[in-house]
Amino acid sequence: MNPKFNHQKFVVRKQILSLVGAKIDIFDIDEKAILFSKMKAFKLKEDIRIYGDETMQDELISIQARSVIDFSSIFDVVDVETGIKVGSLRRKGMKSIFKDEWAILSPSDSEIGLIKEDNALLALLRRFLTNLIPQHYNVEMNGTKVAEFKQNLNPFVQKLNLDFSADHNYKLDRRLGLAAAVLLIGVEGNQG
Repeated sequence: MNPKFNHQKFVVRKQILSLVGAKIDIFDIDEKAILFSKMKAFKLKEDIRIYGDETMQDELISIQARSVIDFSSIFDVVDVETGIKVGSLRRKGMKSIFKDEWAILSPSDSEIGLIKEDNALLALLRRFLTNLIPQHYNVEMNGTKVAEFKQNLNPFVQKLNLDFSADHNYKLDRRLGLAAAVLLIGVEGNQG
């Protein structure tokens, strides 16, 4: 696995949206940009890539929706260097209306974890009253908390701080965790 995925903490930052899409950069704890992504605007079927260089030539991860615009979309995460599917992420459709919730799936599509917004009341306030309440997600594998994703309060730049330090045994593949963060800030993040 590429050493860029071996960190305990990352910051995922989405640049201001433009008509051609959004640029997402992933930084290490020292605020050095180490991974790069770009989302194209107006795509019916999401196809997101994570690159190891700013020129976006060194493709490392592919995140592809299985179907066209689907409320409970499944996104397959593939390590491009090996061609091996790392796992998948499935949006929990109806549950995500009120509180973001994603299932983490193994390469064989069994549910092995959850990413869920911290608090139902705060989630409702974020959706219907204000976007000034930062999102906070807990990541669990087999009922054990392995990571935390916290959004910074900044109405101009979406930023998600990822902390995998509770995952001492690497239960969650960092490639899958980073793909989830890119989806949260790129797809879900449009609401708050």
